[in-house]
Amino acid sequence: MTIISYFKKFDWPLVLTAIILTGIGLLSLYSSSLGIVGSFLNFNKQLIFLGVGLTLMIILSFVDYRGLKDNSYLILVFYALGIIALIGLLVFNNPIRGVRSWYKIGQAAIAPVEFLKIVIIALLAKYFSARHVEMYKFRHIILSGLYIALPVFLVFLQPDVGSVLVLIFLWIGILAVSGIHLRHFLILSLCGLILFVFAWGFLLRDYQKERVISFVLPDYEPLQAGWNQRQTKIAIGNGGIIGRGVGNGSQTQQGFLPEPQTDFIFSAIAEEFGFLAIIGIILLFLVFFWRVTSIALRADNNFSRLFALGVGFVVIAQFFINIGSNIGYLPVIGVPLPFISYGGSFLIAMFIAIGILQNIKIDSTT
Repeated sequence: MTIISYFKKFDWPLVLTAIILTGIGLLSLYSSSLGIVGSFLNFNKQLIFLGVGLTLMIILSFVDYRGLKDNSYLILVFYALGIIALIGLLVFNNPIRGVRSWYKIGQAAIAPVEFLKIVIIALLAKYFSARHVEMYKFRHIILSGLYIALPVFLVFLQPDVGSVLVLIFLWIGILAVSGIHLRHFLILSLCGLILFVFAWGFLLRDYQKERVISFVLPDYEPLQAGWNQRQTKIAIGNGGIIGRGVGNGSQTQQGFLPEPQTDFIFSAIAEEFGFLAIIGIILLFLVFFWRVTSIALRADNNFSRLFALGVGFVVIAQFFINIGSNIGYLPVIGVPLPFISYGGSFLIAMFIAIGILQNIKIDSTT
């Protein structure tokens, strides 16, 4: 097979959708850099991250994914390295804005959990693809949960509640498509409720509780815990149908909208590019989910199907959590909007996953 014929087998709608979403994020980063941010450093770094991600995607599309499918030890090695990296954050790393989620290397910051998400997708895909006929046994749910429990605990200590929820959603999603029984799901739900009550009483910090309370009671402390969501709603309302234009969003440019390049980039885009841009973003994500699902359905083995769906679950989780927190339907917990928010680790990790998906897609069509 020639290089040209190989590239023709790529799922180009998937690749182009990811690139276009990243481009929208870059445009918003450029716009917010004109205002109170006052620096194009993040914009320039995001361009570099995109280049690195695309390069790794192409390289990994040529690497046979069966190296993961057939080698449990390789996945476990990557998993162990990810756990060590998370422990290192808690032991050696200095907090950034009260959170120990990144290794600071020069001008870049690396978040190990973003790469570990891909490893966990592969690990769960491997575990359940080898045991799909035994899903009626509750012990497999418990054992798979142990793989999730350790990184969830370490990430919670950072604290990064957003990534904790994404990891849990990923686990439940793969459990669901693997064939979990209803009674087992109800048992897990009860355990989750008990865990939440325990976390509220003994684990959650005051500012995390305030975010949950401000979500349930929007008028709670409007100048403190409820401030962020009030500003996001104002920004979204300011945008109207077509937006105020690049660099013209009052909330975005004057600093009323917190974190317009990361957590609240959705609101920044709504203010400056309007409702039509938001509809376009939603349609692009629908195309992304469609192509990932298509790869999963056409895959010729359970590992490939579960891996593809796992990638979709991570993107779906972050998509809904980010937008939900922007429009006031979920508490603000600091989850970036996939491909669009500034952040190199998640962007590169997602293009790594897309590279593996390309190899799965090409393998299933040859």
